[in-house]
Order: sequence, then C-alpha cells, then structure tokens
Amino acid sequence: MEAANDIVVGLDIGTTKIVAMVGRKNEHGKLEILGMGKSDSLGVSRGVVANIEKTVQSIRTAVEQAEEKSGVDVRIVNVGIAGQHIKSLQHRGIKMRNTLDDEIAQEDIDLLINDMFKLVTLPGEEIIDVLPQEFIVDNEQGIKDPIGMSGIRLEANFHIITGQVAAAKNIHKCVHKANLEVQDVILEPIASAAATLSEEEKEAGVVLVDIGGGTTDLAIFQDGIIRHTAVIPFGGNVITEDIKEGCSIIKNQAELLKIKFGSALANESQENEIVSIPGLRGRDPKEISIKNLSHIIQARLEEIIEHIYYEIKNSGYENKLIAGMVITGGGSQMKHIRQLFEFVTGMDTRIGYPNEYLAQGNPKEVTSPMYATGIGLILKGFEKLDKQKGRVKVDEETIKVRQGDKTKSGFLQSMLKKGKQFFEEDEE
Repeated sequence: MEAANDIVVGLDIGTTKIVAMVGRKNEHGKLEILGMGKSDSLGVSRGVVANIEKTVQSIRTAVEQAEEKSGVDVRIVNVGIAGQHIKSLQHRGIKMRNTLDDEIAQEDIDLLINDMFKLVTLPGEEIIDVLPQEFIVDNEQGIKDPIGMSGIRLEANFHIITGQVAAAKNIHKCVHKANLEVQDVILEPIASAAATLSEEEKEAGVVLVDIGGGTTDLAIFQDGIIRHTAVIPFGGNVITEDIKEGCSIIKNQAELLKIKFGSALANESQENEIVSIPGLRGRDPKEISIKNLSHIIQARLEEIIEHIYYEIKNSGYENKLIAGMVITGGGSQMKHIRQLFEFVTGMDTRIGYPNEYLAQGNPKEVTSPMYATGIGLILKGFEKLDKQKGRVKVDEETIKVRQGDKTKSGFLQSMLKKGKQFFEEDEE
C-alpha cells in the first residue's frame, strides 16, 4: 500500500460519466496516475445530482475500479462541482494589521479569505470557493504573493464562486453515502484549467472551454489571474438529442452516430455519404445522410459557441486574450470543432490535452480531453496539500523556537542546580 499522505484522489461527477482517479507526484513534480475507474452517470442531469441512489452506485463502481487498479484504499476525495446554478462575483477585502515589524504571513491571507466566506449571499445560495486574485499592501498595487512583506493595510481582490446550497449538499451526501470523505469541493472549469493550460497562456490571456455531456464550463484567465467563470447548461447531450429527433432514431444510435461520423462543419462532409442504421425489431433499416447529420450538429454547436462568446464579451476581457481559446472535455473530440470555434469567434483555438503536468509513461487513455477535469482535481488537491504542509512547517519552526527558549532556560536551571550542589558538598 502507498503512503496515503502523498496520494490524491479526484472524483469527477459528470453528467455522462463519473471518473475516480488516483494520482501521486514523481520526483520531478509531475503527476503519475496510479489507477482510474469510470462508470456511467445515471443520477446526474446537467451537472447537478438528480437521483442520489443512482449517483452513489456510480461513485462506488468508479472508486472500486480505481482502488483495484491502483492498489490504494480510497477514503478522501476532491470533488468537482458544476451546474447552471454556479455564479461568480468580484469582491475586495481589507485587513488592518497592528504592526510593521511582523511580516505578512499565510495566517493574514487566511483571515481575509475567511472573511469573504461571511459575505451575505442570496437565499438558498452559499459561497463554494474564494480565490485571491491580487493583493494590495499599503496602496502598492498588483502584488501576486504578499507573504514576507511588511505593511499595515492588506487588501485583496477576490474571485468568489457561489452556488445553490442544495446542489452542494447533495454532492456531499452522495460522497458520504459512498463511504468517502470530501477533502475539497472544486469548481470544474478551474480544475480543467489546472490540467490543460500553461502558465504562459494564463499570463497572456486565455479562455478555457470544457464541453461536457450536460454543461459547458468556462474559465477566463489574464495576467495569470482567474477573471471570470461561468457554466452554460448545454453540452454534448443536447447534440445527441437533436440527432435523435432530427433523424428519428433511438438515443444510443444517435450517440454512436455523433461519435463515429459527426462533424462540426457540414461543408466538410461528402454529399453522397450515407450510413445505414438497423431498424427496430425487424423494421427496415434507416438511411441517414452524413451531410444532414453534420448540419444538425453544426447548428447546435453554433448556438453553444454563441453562449460562450456572450460570456467572453460579458467578462470585459474580449480584447485582452492573446492566447485565444482552449477547448477540452469529451465534446472537444468532435471533428473540425476547432475550425468552427475559430470561424464563429475569430479567436485562435487549440484542443486542450491534460498532459501539461502529467509524467511520461501514463496510460494513453488518461491524456484524452475527457479526463481533463479528473486530472485537474488531483492537481488542485496537491496544491492544497502543499499549502497545508507549508503551514505545518511554519508552525513547527515557531514551536522549535519556543522550545529552544525552554531548553535554554532549562539548561541554565540545571547548571545553577549543579553549582548549588557543588557548594553544598564543599560545605559538608
């Protein structure tokens, strides 16, 4: 069995699949995936838990598979959250410190973050995550990391993510019922961004678009800072539904058609290509034109891209995104999707594979855009662990210093005692 503290588990509760991934960092700080489990997600609709029993069952199946492959006993997981109810807002916090002599420490930042969690939200909503963007120390702007600086007035701009209390509670409930513990709840687009974006892209300005089954998640970075997040309630499943309706076939056939023959650009399909689909219960087979299929897919994808583009304009960063757009998630594997995104938005686009921080020699399957969120959840889990370890180290040093004082005084006392005994013996 592996040492539990150096292992992090990501649990991606998606609309089409639930993925459990067990990962650890190698000596170069790259991620090794020790095992992965995957199951069909039957109880989730548009990123939100709709049936607790079915979701628990799917979580158990995925986790058992991951345990079997990795040989690790999974107890604590980092879970992703998405859904249309997710909103983001910006807020500024201020903390006045007592003295210039003490350096700004992690504790000061933690106090500021904890204050943000006390903000009043709308009824039925709660704050899911608070992300510091940049700090201001005594009116000195644009500080990324103020630890170690001196200053009285510490301010910070925060990116605050809120969601429905019920949706978050249901995720916790499902995880607990599957006999697991939640270490952290992480917004899925932020997890996907952690797995697919490079530091240079975040610096230059980039939009991450994660096209899942039930939702399309969006995260905008600029100057290395998260600027905007959104969840659009459309994903690959609505495309499947359109094909099902448009071609009068059952859902499974529509899904297979989409994956095998689908294209995001109708013009790229040949006029005379036809696929024959077996009829139900001895009925005649159906003949479907690939051109027609691509028209259906393109129409729906254009609508999804319009929503994405609206969010980008809304963020106010439309003209500051030098690195353009990165598409990931299962939906990004559609043929010609990159060209369609570039055509509609006019932005440079690439497909995001989650191999930015992966070690060499991981299974090929893991590097698929489908698993970007799962890998990102592990990376975020390690980030949190490193922070905690940093805090523990600081605490240990403080304790050592304090103990050092004690030993010093203890040593002096023992010396005095010995001297006393020596003189007493002499007197005798």
